Formats: sequence, structure tokens, C-alpha cells
Amino acid sequence: MFKYLYRLLFGTKESFPSEMKYLIVGLGNMGVEYDNTRHNIGFEVVDHLSKQFEVPFKNDTLGDLAIFKHKSRQFILLKPSTYMNRSGKAVRHWMTKSKIDVSNVLVIVDDIHLPFGTLRLRGKGADGGHNGLKDIQQHLGTNKYARIKFGVGRDFYPGEQVDYVLGKWSPDQAEKLQPLIEKTANAALSFGAIGLAHTMNSFNN
Repeated sequence: MFKYLYRLLFGTKESFPSEMKYLIVGLGNMGVEYDNTRHNIGFEVVDHLSKQFEVPFKNDTLGDLAIFKHKSRQFILLKPSTYMNRSGKAVRHWMTKSKIDVSNVLVIVDDIHLPFGTLRLRGKGADGGHNGLKDIQQHLGTNKYARIKFGVGRDFYPGEQVDYVLGKWSPDQAEKLQPLIEKTANAALSFGAIGLAHTMNSFNN
């Protein structure tokens, strides 16, 4: 009965009203040379969700997409193919095409200012020197979009930041990484299911 009423109100069973659609953006760089690097943690989290819900990524305009349903919501996973520093163009394109309000957008990104494995979910904020966030803010014209910052630490000397974030995880970090990816993925699902405020209370550590 519910499915019948839903289709009657909103169209086909694959259709969702805009307030029930969420764009989950994992930031990173395309290319095998960037796999398993700290800067690509956003890709790793949405890859985990793709595998969890058994929906493969498909190449599309300005990025790779995977779509699944959870808790009567539609989640659109996006891995921009524009490279990290030009992520905003892809985010704005898919927000517009999918008719998703900025309040239903969540960006997952690395942060050198947080200790390794620390999560910080915020509903707005400065880019903190992160070029991916900076470009998204420029394209959206606002910094009021949700983001999960995944701490990668700052175990580098001055002038070595680029090599550090584009470097592979250390053996110790790699050993601890998978549960942290799962926790971040669960936070993304929670964002869509119960909202920003409750998810912040549950996952910020």
C-alpha cells in the first residue's frame, strides 16, 4: 500500500521528492597514482558505500556516480573527475541536475589540522586552506553546506604538505583505516536519515 501511494504521489518507484534526495560528495583525485593516498579519503568513503549497497559507480558528466536507496531516501554518491581543486563545478552540476538543495549536500574531505582518524561534521565553515572546499564555496556562492572532515594528521615538515597529503597511508594508519572509513560512511547515512544536528551529536569525536 505504501509503495502504491508513494508512486501515486511522486511518480515511479525510482522517483524521489527533492527533500528526500541527498548528494554525498567524496573529494579526491582520479587516477591510480592517487589511490590509497590521504587526499583521497573522500573517494574511499563513498567507495565503501558503493560496495555496501552493491551499486557500482558509472562514469557520467564531471564525475562518477552511484545511486542507492536507504531509509526511504535516495543517496547520490559523487566522485568528481575534475581533480580536487576544481570540485565545485561537478558539485554544482549535480545539485542542479538532481534538484538537490544545498542543505542536502554532504562533502567528505581530508583535513591536516585534525589528528589522524578524528571526524568533524559541520554544517558550514571556512575552507581551512583546502582547495577542494574553496572551489566548492566559490561555485555555490556559500560556505553553508555540510562537510565531514577526516583527520589525516600533519606529520610533515614545513614545505612538505603537498607530498604528505598526496602520499600513501603509513603502515600504522593503513592498519587502523577501515573501521574509520566505515564510521565516516555511517555518518553520511545518518546525515540523510536523521539530519545534521543529531548526526553531529552522534559522530563528532
